[in-house]
Amino acid sequence: MKEKLLSTRKNGMGMLFVWILAYVAAIVMIIFGAILLEADDGDILGVLLLIIGIIYCILGWIPFLGLKILKPQEALVLTLFGKYLGTLKGDGFYWVNPFCSAVNPAAATKLRQSGDVSGDRKSIFGASLKSGDESVNLSLGVDKRISLKMMTLNNDKQKINDCLGNPIEIGIAVIWRVVDTAKAVFDVDNYKEYLSLQCDTALRNIVRLYPYDVAPGVDTTGDGVADEGSLRGSSEIVAQRIKDEIQSRVKNAGLEIVEARITCLAYAPEIAAAMLQRQQASAVVDARKLIVDGAVGMVEMALEQLSAKNVVELDDERKAAMVSNLLVVLCGNHDAQPVVNSGSLY
Repeated sequence: MKEKLLSTRKNGMGMLFVWILAYVAAIVMIIFGAILLEADDGDILGVLLLIIGIIYCILGWIPFLGLKILKPQEALVLTLFGKYLGTLKGDGFYWVNPFCSAVNPAAATKLRQSGDVSGDRKSIFGASLKSGDESVNLSLGVDKRISLKMMTLNNDKQKINDCLGNPIEIGIAVIWRVVDTAKAVFDVDNYKEYLSLQCDTALRNIVRLYPYDVAPGVDTTGDGVADEGSLRGSSEIVAQRIKDEIQSRVKNAGLEIVEARITCLAYAPEIAAAMLQRQQASAVVDARKLIVDGAVGMVEMALEQLSAKNVVELDDERKAAMVSNLLVVLCGNHDAQPVVNSGSLY
């Protein structure tokens, strides 16, 4: 289905005055018809004026159904007896065929997003409107206009296994908008629910390709070469791949994905404690390695300076003892307790 824009001009105000004047004319016709009947000299004309005036007063409200008001960044998809007539776009006051009906299957669908329906609406009869009820779409109390603004969809967090099998919790926020109203209305059953489902599916497909943290021997790009991609370290790349994946799935629904961002990323509660201990252990090992490297350099420098300045001559056994003592002092977690040797050197 291809979108067809109606060339209807913004003639709503002019048509409103025309139909109001027609009502006034019908009332005048009824009055003159009654006067002619009382005068007994214009029975046929009086009856004719009365009939035309009364009929219009009874049916004259029908043309007013063709008056449509659109605000900026709104559209209205119109059908005439089940056939797609066209789409109204642009703010203004319009008049169309009064027998046209607006179509928007997602009018009453409520998602966790900005610019969407907030809370249950009430129809003109006071009935509660809920998503998924077909009678809602037929209710006169539901606004059938389609928003063309950019909206933010914030789906619930999902529990997904990464490429190493670790369960993680991840959530995304997707900024999207409708670009083809005909496809959004007629090519899918409910474009809002369709978008939400495709976001969940695309998120699952992309996340399972990455580890949470950098892991050796993992290929995240599909080129057969191990890389350092990860959900935590490559969030921009992951978000872009999720955006492209969603866009490829919702293109047939007339939707455009403007941006996708990761809003929540954490290990699942059942392994969060173990993974925290693992990260702490890795940090301790890295810190110890740095301390040992620094201590070895300091011991080497001390021995070289003692030998170069001939401060003291040490045999291999004493050098080994000195190295051991220095490493204990430099690598220990607590301050060393000094021992003063008041005897001989040996």
